Amino acid sequence: MEKRTLGTSGLEVSAIGLGCMGMSFSYGDPKDINEMTDLLHKSVDLGVTFFDTAEVYGPFTNETLVGEALKSVRDKVVIATKFGFQLGGDPTPGRQGLNSDPEHIREAVEGSLKRLQVDTIDLLYQHRVDPQVPIEDVAGTVKDLIAEGKVKHFGLSEAGVTTIRRAHAVQPVTALQSEYSLWWRSPEEEIVPTLEELGIGFVPFSPLGKGFLTGKIDEKTTFGSNDFRSRVPRFAPEAVVANQALIDVMNRVAGEHEATPAQIALAWLLAKKPWIVPIPGTTKLHRLEENLGAANVVLTADDVKGIEDAANAVEIVGKRYPEELEKLTNR
Repeated sequence: MEKRTLGTSGLEVSAIGLGCMGMSFSYGDPKDINEMTDLLHKSVDLGVTFFDTAEVYGPFTNETLVGEALKSVRDKVVIATKFGFQLGGDPTPGRQGLNSDPEHIREAVEGSLKRLQVDTIDLLYQHRVDPQVPIEDVAGTVKDLIAEGKVKHFGLSEAGVTTIRRAHAVQPVTALQSEYSLWWRSPEEEIVPTLEELGIGFVPFSPLGKGFLTGKIDEKTTFGSNDFRSRVPRFAPEAVVANQALIDVMNRVAGEHEATPAQIALAWLLAKKPWIVPIPGTTKLHRLEENLGAANVVLTADDVKGIEDAANAVEIVGKRYPEELEKLTNR
């Protein structure tokens, strides 16, 4: 698989990474550890070198899974993890479960190092911006951790432009991880131009619209209570029916390129900027192979414009998050 560099940082990763959250958390019951270990091994065999996890996934169990599965290929892969949530104990009122106090960041990093079985974290994101802690203090703490050799690169997740600029002035930000796909294009307004200006890479999560852009979800699809999509307005049956118009677009383009809708969605992201690296998640081998096949789908500028013109004609129905989660984004 081709490699890409995240911004001007020099951090080189596979053009498509692997989001590991769903193996342990958020999309139904945790999956079988042995099966997920095999999937992680297979992804390395297929050329993936970029893996995404976080302490909150589980919590903790996803980092343990990823660390154990990848320890034998540690020198061949880049592992990203995240801090920023209060796990255990009583959350501070008004902080919505967030905690980016400098001492908490250090505690989180020590835990992640042990679970990942590494001496250094390749890429450390602040998972969500904590309004109670100045971003300069967060960036300064990570800067110190980099100086101590415990972290190599600093990232932010779902941060707004002002926060990105303030953090970058203290410690260069290697990558921003935020949602970006054909059904959530808000980052194009301010985020993408800012990242390009500052030389910061972009790592889109949910590049397949939490599964919707695969074309395999319809109004008859049901989600269990432990699948967070059961609470997402965009996956309500009436919204799914309305949003099928976007899948019609994807199916048409996919047919023209002998690809699948999922591959078109990922190829579109890859065609947008050379420093964009999507991290689709999956727990199934055939989906992994399908997703990685997107790297071989070449879209021209005319293809991209045609996809966007068609997508612009579709009015997406439903918010992308429940209200309490939407409040944590774009700060």
